[in-house]
Order: sequence, then structure tokens, then C-alpha cells
Amino acid sequence: MSSRKPKLILVYEPEKACIGRLVADGHSPERAAEIASYLAQSTDIAPEFDALTAACLKRGLSFTPVALDDAASALAGEDPEATLVWTLTDGIAYFRGGAAPALARLNGLKIIGADDALFALCQDKFRAGAVLGALGLPVPQAGLARDGRWLVEPPASDAGWFVKPNRLGAKIGIWPDSRCRDVQHALELSRRVFAAYRDDVVVQPYVAGRNARASFLGLKPDTGVEALGIAFVDSGGDFQTMADSLALYGDTGEAARAAGEYTEPVLEAVADIQPGAAATIRRIAERLVTGLGLRDVFSIDFRVEADDHVHLIEFEVCPGLPCFDFRAYCRTQWDMGLADAMAETAASRLTG
Repeated sequence: MSSRKPKLILVYEPEKACIGRLVADGHSPERAAEIASYLAQSTDIAPEFDALTAACLKRGLSFTPVALDDAASALAGEDPEATLVWTLTDGIAYFRGGAAPALARLNGLKIIGADDALFALCQDKFRAGAVLGALGLPVPQAGLARDGRWLVEPPASDAGWFVKPNRLGAKIGIWPDSRCRDVQHALELSRRVFAAYRDDVVVQPYVAGRNARASFLGLKPDTGVEALGIAFVDSGGDFQTMADSLALYGDTGEAARAAGEYTEPVLEAVADIQPGAAATIRRIAERLVTGLGLRDVFSIDFRVEADDHVHLIEFEVCPGLPCFDFRAYCRTQWDMGLADAMAETAASRLTG
């Protein structure tokens, strides 16, 4: 057993550093700011660092937040028996947080969350969908387009299609017309996405229903999917646009709150309204844990139809910890604020 004090290191990629790198790579400042907004949890969690330090000290740990650009030097030489690395932000394309668990593994350090292979997979929605389908999970089939050209044609759909970036974001449709009725419009959207963000688009049959999110934090290493929190997320629209996302998080979200323009989405327990769908979601989560390797902390997004039919949209290995939904999950499932929940999870791995 190491004689050093157990340490939790939180690795995060700041929005401003990402914006500077994207602008240097030729993105316009406006587009770079939109792209970097997906890292808003790094901005939103910074005010929690003092609370995290105190919560860790109470449990016999030290706490060190580390910006991603400093991670290689910060992790080198740390004690493998006494150090736990928690990666706050992921990314393999526009963002680079997926490097953090790989750096931890390179230095022989323990990590919270999935291994680095899943960090790469979850950021490529088309490839992730293929793997999820191979596991027998109810993920919509998809086509893939790049700058107005089909790489894989989408399946037929009487309800039209939903178009979203492949590596940027998740279920978000960038614009209000991201649900379209003909494939030519889907190709036009792919041209717009490529021009703005240099990304491919996933084109899936449109799925009716409500948006639901399953959140998980394994406070103890043996915590199972019984601790999953499953909630409908009602933001007032059928799907989230880039503008909707910008209004929720980070500096833009803070400005919206200051101006009185922030409306937090409504959360409702799925089990209270559609218990059959909630049971299906737990079975899907169990399959993702056993078949894919999700662990410790993750979220999964779904569309739930009125007849309890569930569609798996995506999984995340770096859920938005300081976001409204994950905070609500920590309160309802663990009766803790975010800082205490994170510190307790870390302590159970390092001192339990």
C-alpha cells in the first residue's frame, strides 16, 4: 500500500483553449465558439473546485484540477497506487479530452469511467451506431453524408429523417430544419454542416416520442444499474438545436441567466409515467455495461414512444457533471450535491 496521500486528479479541457486552437486551425471565431460550447461543463465546474477540495479532504483525499494541456506533465510520476484520474471532457476530433484516460493508462494510473477505446467510439456516432446495432440494441439505422455526397445512403422513412453532425454533439440538430422530409434536403444540410464545422452528418429515420436520459454514477465500485436515474427531459421543443444548447451552459448560459432568458428543462421520472419503458431502459443499460464496458459514470439518451417503444440514441462516457440533469440525479439518487458525490465516488476507489 502506498504511503502517499490518495489524490483525485480531474482533467478538463477549457473552452477558451479550444477556441484558440480551432481559430488557429482556420475556423471562424463564431463557429469556434459554438464548437467549444460543448466543453461548457469545464467552465461550469470551475466554481466547484473549492467545494471539491473540501469534500475530498473530508474523505482523506487531495484534489487537483488539471487543464488538458498540462495533463502529460501532471500525470507523469504520480503514484499508481494512490492516484485516481477522472476525465471531465471527452473528444477525439474538435476536442482532445479522450487523450486523458490514455495518458492515465500510459502512466499506470487508476481511472474513473470507461477505458479510452470507448472515449473514441462514443465520439463517432456512425461507428458507435454500428457497434450498438451489432450488440442487438434498438439504435436507429443511419446513413452518412459528407458535403452533399452520400457515403452510406439512409434507410427509407415515411416519417422523414433527422440530420445531426457525426462527431460534433450528440442528438442535437444544429438548425430547426434538422428534421427534414426529403433526402435532398438532408444532403443540403450536410453541405451546411460541412461548410460550418467540417463534419459529416448522420441521417437517421425520424423517431417520434419524448427525449429521455439515463444518468449513472457508481458511488461504490459494485453499484449496478439499479442506481440508474431515468428522466424525461422536456426543453419545450422536439429536439435541441445549437441555439438551445448555447442557452443552457457555459458563459453563454450564464449570460442568458443574467438576462432572465434561461429556462431550465423539466425533468420527470420515466418510471412514474411509463414504467414499461423505464424497465426496458434498465435492460439496455445493463447490456451496455456488460457488452460495451460502460462503468463508473455515464449517461445514455433515448427517444421513448407513447407505446413504450424505446430507441437508443447515444451513450456518453463524460456526462455533463455540472449540468442540471446530473445534479438532479445526484440529489435524488444519492442525496448529495455534486462535489460530495464525486468525492465519495473517488474515495470508494482509493480508500475503500
